Amino acid sequence: MVSGGVETAFVLGGGGLLGSNEVGMLQALLEAGVVPDLVVGTSVGAINGAVVAASPSLEAVGRLTQVWQGLADSDVYAGSALRRVRHLARTRTHAHPNEPLRGMLTEQFGDTRIEDLPIPFQCVAASIERAAEHWFESGSLVDAVLASAAVPGILPPVAIGGEHFLDGGLVNSIPVGRAVALGARTIYVLQVGRIERPLEAPTRPWEVAMVAFEIARRHRFAGDMAHLPDTVTVHLLPTGEVDPPRYADLSALRYRDFSRVQTRIELSYAATRGYLDDHASRRG
Repeated sequence: MVSGGVETAFVLGGGGLLGSNEVGMLQALLEAGVVPDLVVGTSVGAINGAVVAASPSLEAVGRLTQVWQGLADSDVYAGSALRRVRHLARTRTHAHPNEPLRGMLTEQFGDTRIEDLPIPFQCVAASIERAAEHWFESGSLVDAVLASAAVPGILPPVAIGGEHFLDGGLVNSIPVGRAVALGARTIYVLQVGRIERPLEAPTRPWEVAMVAFEIARRHRFAGDMAHLPDTVTVHLLPTGEVDPPRYADLSALRYRDFSRVQTRIELSYAATRGYLDDHASRRG
């Protein structure tokens, strides 16, 4: 567990390709001199969060930006539709192998262990065998982040210590409560924009499960926010999206669409910088 002295925490939520929003937020926070004492993340937020926990610097965020800009041409989700269907038919459980993502993470973090990071870091994944959330507090950083980002049906479960893990978004998509439990008093929530738009009733068969998942996801976050101690301040950072995406539009069929990565980074950077400037002026 994290020792005492936690003042500021960054909480990075899940959200697949929308995770580029968090990159702009990180840039704005670090430019404003806001550095975390603790980072907790889920899924793509675990990837982004691990980068800043390993090096809370604008240089590291610049490298992360380059990674996001290069995802469309990377091997992480590569392959034609036919190739993906064949892989799914062969494995029966997932459309892509996770070796390319593991390679990308290893390039970033090498053999770093979570407990050796300069900023305390934790990420969450869903244990299949225990049907429960599992927080990685020590051990291989690459293994933990890979498990947290194992999107069901897209990537395979990750085996660690005799258990199999899937995407942390299944159990705790925006883990504010974890940061509170670890002692954080000021929490910056880096979210991807879904909660900025009301849900709509599903109209197509494939939307039913997606909307159901989103209800559970938002219910957990709303519960965490409703039970915040009076001593904790939470900043829900804006994405800058004028028209946030409908969750039903973010189907599994579009998880490889990285066309708006740079736009999302720029929008969230500008919106978060404006939010921080406004907050500073009110305090001054």
